[in-house]
Amino acid sequence: MKVPRLRPWLAIGLVAVAGAVGALTAPAAHAATGCRVDYSVTNQWPGGFGANVSIDNLGDPVDGWKLTWSFSAGQTITQLWNGTYTQSGSQVTVTNVSYNGAIPSGGSTSFGFNGAFNGSNPAPSSFALNQVRRSSDNATRNIGVLTAGGIANASAQDSFCAGTTCVITVVYDQSGHGNDVAYQGPGGAGGRDTPATATSESLTVGGGKAYSLYIKPGNSYWRDGHLTGVPTGSAPEGMYMITSGTHVNSGCCFDYGNSETTRKADGAGAMDAIYFGTSCWFGGCSGSGPWVQADLEYGLYPGGSSSWNPNQRAFTSKFVTAMLKNNGTSRFAIKGGNAQSGAMTTLWDGALPRGYSPMRKQGAIILGSGGDCCATNTNLSQGTFYEGAIVSGYPSDATENAVQADVTAADYR
Repeated sequence: MKVPRLRPWLAIGLVAVAGAVGALTAPAAHAATGCRVDYSVTNQWPGGFGANVSIDNLGDPVDGWKLTWSFSAGQTITQLWNGTYTQSGSQVTVTNVSYNGAIPSGGSTSFGFNGAFNGSNPAPSSFALNQVRRSSDNATRNIGVLTAGGIANASAQDSFCAGTTCVITVVYDQSGHGNDVAYQGPGGAGGRDTPATATSESLTVGGGKAYSLYIKPGNSYWRDGHLTGVPTGSAPEGMYMITSGTHVNSGCCFDYGNSETTRKADGAGAMDAIYFGTSCWFGGCSGSGPWVQADLEYGLYPGGSSSWNPNQRAFTSKFVTAMLKNNGTSRFAIKGGNAQSGAMTTLWDGALPRGYSPMRKQGAIILGSGGDCCATNTNLSQGTFYEGAIVSGYPSDATENAVQADVTAADYR
């Protein structure tokens, strides 16, 4: 079975760390460190309007950009030119096309669109462009990838963050679906958490330097993706992530996958996410982990029941491949492996736990925390995210083997 890919994260076989976002407040025009955004309604008719948006680069050269904003009165985009767009509810993300991604210092670019509205049509009150933000002066800088789908430009990040610290407030999707995740705190997705430090851990992958997304307790990322391709309900899905077997704890819960849009524990089957860490939810575990388990809400499952799965094993290598797939009604599988060499080990391939058929997935994307975090509380887990993807459909073993072969060929060091 060939699975349609929904890569809402960082890499296609390679590690990538996205930049953070700096806010640009401007219904019409407002200068901010790095860039300026001008939004204007060019014409309007009953129920519809046309608009133009220009981006002026006031800082270092930009090679690839994404601009995001929220409509406050329910407006929707119906057609856009000189860019590509996704819209989830009020949130809009516009990405450059091939001919206008590069903006030199002092340069500018623009795009236009037609939209629909009902009642009022106020201009957006704030915009955000993909950038890292440093603490010394709160300045921002776009950090692009070296190649499409590849690793982020670590040298540009090093230069910008020299002598100070930078944080990652948004991790950008490379799939084209616009499933960018923001940190779960003030200025991000909203909540109690803070963004992760951008330079906590560096590594070599594909022969080049890159940075990981190094989650500590109090860091986490989230997005409501139920309208932008993330499977919901009992729809089948699969996922993988590359993580670290050496940066773990037992706090709840270092997850990556499908979670609640409500950010509350909404019952069995509301989640379908990979968990990696040393938590032994139901007791009776053998050894001290860390283990690849399935967070299906109301429990971290090592296999098809609350009893310990004797096929479970610890993965303590520096780089770990973790996989989970779920057909939504009867079957799921958990796999783990060394991301530097070797094949995947099947830890479970069988029936869903009792009470989890059918699944009731809500379609949010979680990274670094459990599903009932972090709107009113803070994340207790730690872990590292290097790359990952979520796919619609139930991946075959052959597909998963090909992913692992691609990962090991990337030569993580």
